[in-house]
Amino acid sequence: MTTPLFGRTLRRLRVLRGMKQAHLADLLGVTQATVSRWERGDLAMTPAQAAAAERRLVSAPDPAQDAALRRLVESSGLKVHLICDRTHRLLAASPARRAEWRGDPADFLGRSLLLFATPEILAEEERLDALGWRDGRLASLAVETGSNGDALLPIRPGRALWERLPLADGSPARLVTTLS
Repeated sequence: MTTPLFGRTLRRLRVLRGMKQAHLADLLGVTQATVSRWERGDLAMTPAQAAAAERRLVSAPDPAQDAALRRLVESSGLKVHLICDRTHRLLAASPARRAEWRGDPADFLGRSLLLFATPEILAEEERLDALGWRDGRLASLAVETGSNGDALLPIRPGRALWERLPLADGSPARLVTTLS
């Protein structure tokens, strides 16, 4: 069964591929309204539909997709940022995310954000292997976090969504979206 969080992932993958809902619907043998309902989390996909959507949307990425992903993040109205999943280096951040930071956002690009992690984030990092994150069995994870108390790059208590995405060089990236 799919969830609203899966719907966001489905939409993001579709947008990154430059695909309209109607085109994905045609490929999967459903209506555009069905794809819309999946993306909103109003309708669950069957396992067969989810597998077919994955086959259509997850392919070998190319550098143009990396640039599209960066532009998507940098133009998002949501509090979102993209990091290298292995090193936690910041790759891109939305204006809403950058507005939370006290320093110059450019100073954070290419820098590991793990130094600013809360105890809750560090605990979730420790669980990722057991959850199947790194071997591809888990593509998204909702994370509860507390405050880090940092004045330069504050993290407030709340909930975030981690989504694992491949980059053109084969390395994994993590899209971090504040949910609450």
